[in-house]
Amino acid sequence: MITLKGENIYLRALEPNDLEFVYAMENDQSIWEVSNTYTPYSRFLVRQYLENAHQDIYEAKQLRLAICQDEDFPAIGLIDLFEFDPKNNKAGVGIVIQKNENKRQNIGSESLELLIKYAFYNLNLHQLYANISVENVASIALFTKFGFKKIGIKKDWILLNNHYQDEAMYQLINKQI
Repeated sequence: MITLKGENIYLRALEPNDLEFVYAMENDQSIWEVSNTYTPYSRFLVRQYLENAHQDIYEAKQLRLAICQDEDFPAIGLIDLFEFDPKNNKAGVGIVIQKNENKRQNIGSESLELLIKYAFYNLNLHQLYANISVENVASIALFTKFGFKKIGIKKDWILLNNHYQDEAMYQLINKQI
């Protein structure tokens, strides 16, 4: 049984055979602005990361899950809990879908919904947050669909193509706790 299973996708832990997928994602410069990546990753570093991916979220302070559509296992995206803070019961959320043809198919929505439920009901988190460029209309729509509220703007926060962009912080409070 897959716990993090939706109607059309499921989320699973990273596996050693995800090496090429994670390597491609980490080295895709088009998403570096949203992942705060500034330098390429080697296969060696990605392999080391995957070897340590078994660490518990309380130990690693992060959780990265593969987003999959088919039972034959290939990942089409990644969804993360990062900066996990068990003392204050909060974590950041990030999501990326690799190929354009997989976007706008409700994959992001289903993935985020599963992760929110997992974070609130399995990890008993009080809040989740996301940092999103104010120009990333698709991500803003995704997160606000699930009740994330904009709580502030960081002015000139991201430098992209010699142009500074503002970044908004969105927050979702678990009202069940």
